[in-house]
Amino acid sequence: MVNRSDVNYFGAGPAPLPTVVLEKASQVLLNYREKGIGLCEISHRSPEANEILAEAKQALSTLLEIPDDYDILFLQSGGSGEFSATVYNLVAIWVEKKRVKIAAEVGDDQEEVLKRLRKVVDEELKLDYLVTGSWSLKASQEAARLIGAQHVNVATDARKANGGKFGVIPPEDQWSLTPRTSGGGAALAYFCDNETVDGVEFPAFPKSLEGDDAPLVCADMSSNFISRKVDVRKYAVIFGGAQKNIGNTGIAIVIIRKSLLPPHSTPASPDLLRQLNLSVGPIVLDYPTIAKNNSLYNTLPIFDVWVAGQVMNGLVNTYGTKRIGGQQEISDEKASLIYDTLDKYSDIYRVVPDKTVRSRMNICFRVHGGDADKEKAFLAGAEKQGLLGLKGHRSVGGIRASNYNAVSLEGVRKLVAYLEDFTKS
Repeated sequence: MVNRSDVNYFGAGPAPLPTVVLEKASQVLLNYREKGIGLCEISHRSPEANEILAEAKQALSTLLEIPDDYDILFLQSGGSGEFSATVYNLVAIWVEKKRVKIAAEVGDDQEEVLKRLRKVVDEELKLDYLVTGSWSLKASQEAARLIGAQHVNVATDARKANGGKFGVIPPEDQWSLTPRTSGGGAALAYFCDNETVDGVEFPAFPKSLEGDDAPLVCADMSSNFISRKVDVRKYAVIFGGAQKNIGNTGIAIVIIRKSLLPPHSTPASPDLLRQLNLSVGPIVLDYPTIAKNNSLYNTLPIFDVWVAGQVMNGLVNTYGTKRIGGQQEISDEKASLIYDTLDKYSDIYRVVPDKTVRSRMNICFRVHGGDADKEKAFLAGAEKQGLLGLKGHRSVGGIRASNYNAVSLEGVRKLVAYLEDFTKS
C-alpha cells in the first residue's frame, strides 16, 4: 500500500490539503465535538454551523487584512458559477444607477424613463474582459451568453500578441478598455489573477484599473487565493473556488464591497431587467440575498467551510504578524527553485509562458520541445518517484507542476532533484 507520506502531489485541482487538517477531518466526520453525530450531519442553521462560518471569515480577514467595509460570502457555485454571478449582480446595479439618474431628469413619466433606459442599455452597457488564458476566455464567453456579445468588450486578447496562444499579458497601453466618462463607463472590468491552465499570473494589480473613476473590478483568484498579499481595497469583488489553496471542492468564496450591497446599493428589479431584455439571475447567486442570510439562504456544505477555516487558521497560527506575507515567501521560494532548474536546462525544458508573467502557482513547461514520447517518459519516471499530478491540462498538453500552499518545500526539492536527474537520462 502506498502511504500518503510516500507521494508529493502537484495536481492543479482538486489540490492537496494539509495532512493535519485531513486527520482532524476524519475525526469530526464521525463525531463532531462529542455530539455523537458527524460534521456533515449537523444543521447548517445550528449555532455550531454559525460558529464555523464566523471562524472561517475571521481567518480570511486576518490573512488578507480585509477592511471592515467588505463582506465575505460562501456559495456553492464554484469559480465558474461566479462568472455568471458577477454579471447578474453588477449589471443590475449599473442599470439601477442609470434608472435613478434618468428618473431624476424626467420625473414620474415611467414610459419615458423606460424608453431612455432602453437606449442607454443598448448603447452604453459594456463589460470589460481581459482575456489572458482559458478561464478568462470562459468568463467572457459566459458574459456574452447571458447578456449578448454586443455588451462584452474584450479589452485584450493575449492570443493576438502571442501567435494565437496564451502565454503573455499584452502591455496595458494596448488594452482597449471602455472609456470612462462623467456618466460612467463599463459595468465591470474582469480579469483572472492566475490562469491555472496556461500558467500565467498577473505580476501586480493593473494600473489601468486604479482610481476613483475605475470600473468595478472583479478578479478570479481561484488558483492563487491566500498565496500572496492582496490590496483588497482595489477590488469590488474577489472570488474563487476553494479547491486549490483553501479547501476541498464544494464552495466558492466571494469578498465584496459592502457598498455594493443593500442598503448602499439597490439592484434593478427583476421586472425591469426583463423589460430591458436582460437576464435575471438565480436567487442562489444573488449577492444581496446571500449576504442578508449570512451565506445560509440555502443549505451550505458546512463541512467544506470547516475545512477551509482549518486551512486558513493554520496559516494564521503559522505566520502570525506576517499574515499572508509569510506564505508568500514560501510560495515564491518554491516557484523559484523550480523555474531556476528549468531555466538551467533550457535545452531540455521550455517554460511555456513569458518570463514576465510566469505563474507561481501553475508552472507549465514542455520536455524536449513537446516530444510526446519523452513527455510520457518524464511523467512515468516522476510517478515512480512519487511525484504525481504533473500532466498538463488536456487542452494544452505538456507538463504542469502546481505549487499550491499544501505542496511542501521538501516536495518541491524532490521534484527539482528529479528534473536534474531526468536531464542525465
